[in-house]
Amino acid sequence: MHDFLFVLTPKYLPRLLEGAAVTIQLSVISMIFATILGLLVALGRMGRSRILRFILNSYVEVFRDVPQIVQLLVIYFTLPSFGISLPAFWAGVLGLSLNLGAYMSEMFRASMMSIGTGQREAGLSIGMSQTKIYQRVILPQAFRVALPTMGGYFIALLKDCSLVSFIAVNELLRQGSMIIASTFRSMEIYLLVALIYFVMSFFASRIVKLVEWWLTPAYLRSPSFLAMRIADGGPR
Repeated sequence: MHDFLFVLTPKYLPRLLEGAAVTIQLSVISMIFATILGLLVALGRMGRSRILRFILNSYVEVFRDVPQIVQLLVIYFTLPSFGISLPAFWAGVLGLSLNLGAYMSEMFRASMMSIGTGQREAGLSIGMSQTKIYQRVILPQAFRVALPTMGGYFIALLKDCSLVSFIAVNELLRQGSMIIASTFRSMEIYLLVALIYFVMSFFASRIVKLVEWWLTPAYLRSPSFLAMRIADGGPR
């Protein structure tokens, strides 16, 4: 234990934190792209074009049904055969974004469909266009409904970034593996890696809860209001 705390940790923690920084970068960039992609795909799947719906449904099925590691390997090792060569970092971003975007499209579609049709009809009755209804009525509410699930996806993404070590991205797990290859101290190094993943996920979950609280209307934060809703049998 003394060796772990006062020798291994001070010596290798800075290198592992460099890998953790790459993991955070991958997660944030991929989450941004996946959110945009998921929202656009969800809107397209709710549109009237059968051809567009078929294409988008096929994309969702492929990226949900094929293991993510296989997707990353195809993007990094197979696409160069077709003249598309990406640096390892951006190949990882592309693979993570496409995979998560497929799941987020389902999440956004479900959250938008949960908004009552009466609100759409009310918007049309006062002369709002479909675009304005989505911008001002549907999407703000759908985003708030989807936020807890988005937070869970982001925490999962932090951990899924370990898969990009297979395409030579020097994120946290790969840094740990390289240290183990030179020190043969697998138990201690993997323990440090696990602790860093835990700290990142823990703080990410707290940030998500803070954002969720901030976006919740003030009257819904009131314990008395919540107790009243529960006494009435919940929302109707």
